Amino acid sequence: MSEYQYYEFLAIDRRLDESDRKALRALSTRATITATRFVNTYQWGDFKGDPAKLMERWFDLHLYFANWGTRRLMLRLPERFVDVPGLGRFLDAVDEVTIRRASNNVIFDILSECEEPDDDIWYDDEDDESDEGGRLAELAPLRADLIDGDLRLFYLLWLKALEADALDDATVEPLPGIGPLTDALAAFAEFFRIDPDLVAAAAEIEASAAVAPSARALEAAVAGLPEAEKTAFLVRLVNADPHAGTELKRLLRHHLPQAETASQPPLRNVGALRARAEAIRHERDRAEAEAAEARRRREAEEAEKQRRVRLDALARRGEAVWREIETEIDRRNASGYTKAFDLLSDLKILAAERGLTADFDMRLAGIRQRHGQKGRFLERLAAGGL
Repeated sequence: MSEYQYYEFLAIDRRLDESDRKALRALSTRATITATRFVNTYQWGDFKGDPAKLMERWFDLHLYFANWGTRRLMLRLPERFVDVPGLGRFLDAVDEVTIRRASNNVIFDILSECEEPDDDIWYDDEDDESDEGGRLAELAPLRADLIDGDLRLFYLLWLKALEADALDDATVEPLPGIGPLTDALAAFAEFFRIDPDLVAAAAEIEASAAVAPSARALEAAVAGLPEAEKTAFLVRLVNADPHAGTELKRLLRHHLPQAETASQPPLRNVGALRARAEAIRHERDRAEAEAAEARRRREAEEAEKQRRVRLDALARRGEAVWREIETEIDRRNASGYTKAFDLLSDLKILAAERGLTADFDMRLAGIRQRHGQKGRFLERLAAGGL
């Protein structure tokens, strides 16, 4: 397999202006560069830029993968939306994540290495630059979800520590379930090769969610905001501030009645999750084995039907079959010997069904005698049990 590397960056909160794009073009003459996106692939050589520095200066998301097994995702979030110390319960035992601050932002750098070369759906040596959506499109919603307070991405990373045996069986899960997974979370788990049975076990319990406030309660909360705050938020919304809506929702939570939440199930521990994942794996293997057996039976039944049709047609041909066998043998080539062998095999089955095995054996002996100088043909008969 030839070398393959894929780099993609997305700018979400601020579009790239002409000077930004010019600076990026100096790093790559063949990359696709727009006001929101930078993407390039390499079959030889390497990217001249430093992805970490590009994230600090321009971009909010970065995806990288190489077909020798390296996968990387970086997400840049405004620091005010992230409680970094509070993430310890998810990340203390996770080796794949680096967190760093850049200006007023926090960058999560997730890196996974694998010794086995990649050959799955993420690797494709087609012209990725022509794909306007890019490979990052599947994962991009994760950033907005994190800003909105959805921490399930970090739970999936916690599962990586569980897989690596970095957690003992008594360790309690950081959230009471993560189901149902969004498409982006499912893509993240696949991209970082997280055990799908562990993910399924974790997602069997739904993530708890606050009951949405009524329209009347929301209207009262907005009306209760000071005029200066309402004006400031309206101005931000008019100016397309990407985080005005998120901050407004967070502010309103303090003015809304205490939200009700569905009763939460008890937190499971690592031992329970491992056991449940093993049960899911066993059930999947059993279902796959049953499906394979059913498929084998269908194929065998179809093969038997076809064999029966073939044998019935052969029986109707009578002596013409024996003449065809002689003709094929006289061709003195591999295809002729194979065709003659196949016909003799079918005639042997017909003879057994009709009680004519002795007659078949006599005629086969005659063929052996007449063609005794054709060693390859006789070897073909012996190899096939005739």
